[in-house]
Amino acid sequence: MRTEENPNDHHPPVRAVSAAIFHEGRFLLVRRGRAPARGLYAFPGGRIEPGETPAEAVRREVMEETGARVASIAHIVDLALSSEREEGRVEFILSVHSAAYAGGTIMAGDDADMALWLTLGEMAQLPLAGSVYEIAQRIAAGEQAPCAGHDSSRQAGK
Repeated sequence: MRTEENPNDHHPPVRAVSAAIFHEGRFLLVRRGRAPARGLYAFPGGRIEPGETPAEAVRREVMEETGARVASIAHIVDLALSSEREEGRVEFILSVHSAAYAGGTIMAGDDADMALWLTLGEMAQLPLAGSVYEIAQRIAAGEQAPCAGHDSSRQAGK
């Protein structure tokens, strides 16, 4: 009896980062402009490029998607995510970081079609990706501990 192999079985998960930037009572979020997370609001972020550290990827991705510069980058939690793509199911490890806003002119770029500062109350009214709201709540409350539970079946933002 022959079983079909999943072409993704032999590929390591894609490494990605995101940055929860909390400044003056608001979080910097982007609305994703491309599938699979099109229309969902998320922390800015994306794939780690070869040879790049997670902190370097955070700085680059935040700048590309929002125009913001960040400092004081700190790891919060790693999330296992998966996404259905044209090439099949893709597994991701998303390293979520906190970061301080260090300036810049906020405007959407790269695959974000909107970039804006939102309060927790405003965020609660929007379609959010993954554990964005839970992580934001913890940061706003002064915590940076990993989330107690997360939905790893949510689609990755990139």
